[in-house]
Amino acid sequence: MTDLQMGMIGLGGIAVIGVLAYNKWQEHKHRELAEKLLSAQQADVLLDETPAAERAAFPENAEDVRVEPLLRTETAFDAPATEATTADASGPEAPGTGEPVESVAEAGRSNDRPLPEGVPPHLLSPTIDHIAILELGSGAGAYRLRETQRAALARLGKPVNWFGYNEDTCEWEAIRDDSDGIYRHVRVGLQLVDRKGPVSDGDLSVFHVAMQELASELMGLVELPMREPALQAAAQLDEFCAGVDIQIGVNVISQGQVFPGTKLRGLAESAGMVIDGEGRFARVDDDGSVLYVLVNQQTESFSQESMRTLSTNGITFLLDVPRVANGDRVLTQMVELARRFAESLRGALVDDNRRPLIDSSIEPIRRQVAQFQAAMAARHLPAGGHLAQRLFS
Repeated sequence: MTDLQMGMIGLGGIAVIGVLAYNKWQEHKHRELAEKLLSAQQADVLLDETPAAERAAFPENAEDVRVEPLLRTETAFDAPATEATTADASGPEAPGTGEPVESVAEAGRSNDRPLPEGVPPHLLSPTIDHIAILELGSGAGAYRLRETQRAALARLGKPVNWFGYNEDTCEWEAIRDDSDGIYRHVRVGLQLVDRKGPVSDGDLSVFHVAMQELASELMGLVELPMREPALQAAAQLDEFCAGVDIQIGVNVISQGQVFPGTKLRGLAESAGMVIDGEGRFARVDDDGSVLYVLVNQQTESFSQESMRTLSTNGITFLLDVPRVANGDRVLTQMVELARRFAESLRGALVDDNRRPLIDSSIEPIRRQVAQFQAAMAARHLPAGGHLAQRLFS
């Protein structure tokens, strides 16, 4: 190898070393610059727009505080009706959805005054009622409660029952137009079933809309059960009611002579029966509940005036089984009274097929009455109770 070649190789090596050294120096210089930039305190315009004066108002550990949207329950329940109350009460969902609108139970936990227990089940029960729970911040009078949605609720085919919590007596009471109380806790029940059948989906929809609009107008909260389960429950309840809904009739018919009204009246009144508003003689218990009734088999009903001139060829004693407590014993009493009528009137005691009614034919009926009423009790709908009176109406 010549001296020239050796010199060229040496110069090339020196050049390579120089380039590597320069690159190392540049890398070190840029690293120092990057570290200076990254270590500087830079404000994030998206995450840190709170002015310094506002940030100072928060606690030092504010970054550990979790803040979520919440319902202003202190306004909705305790404060008088103000602008803030209106804003807080505008939360109900779109009418007719069938979804619960607000959880009143959750809201009530922040109230200094705890919510009262529910309406006693013998007055209003989810077993037979579709219940709206209304909580009104400043309360409302009975007339305003009843009048606000009166036109809408009048279209319903089932009864609506209103109850409010009387904070003076600490008791639930029926809300009537002439009630003078102011109610903050209100329960409104749409009856699911009566003798006309189960509630319709249309009626449930109307009821939901009416309750949501009532709550909105009175700046309150409303909670409603879902509609579909209510419709299913109504259908099942109606099927059960149809299976135990029986009336037992015991007839006294003439054997050639007519029964004079004056004698009928004397016999009925001596047995403690009185003429009611439906043109029947009724036997009632100490609480005023009807045990059984006496009706004319002919078209003319009984009245104080008509009994002077009335005459008939037959009368019927009727026992409405679901509406009477201890129906088997009441049946025995009714049959004994019918026998006394038959003897006094010289008539015949017969069943609906005009066959003579004897003790052996009464006993199976008595057992059947006891069986049906036991089934009602097992379903928490005791015969003759308040709920049964409403269901079988």
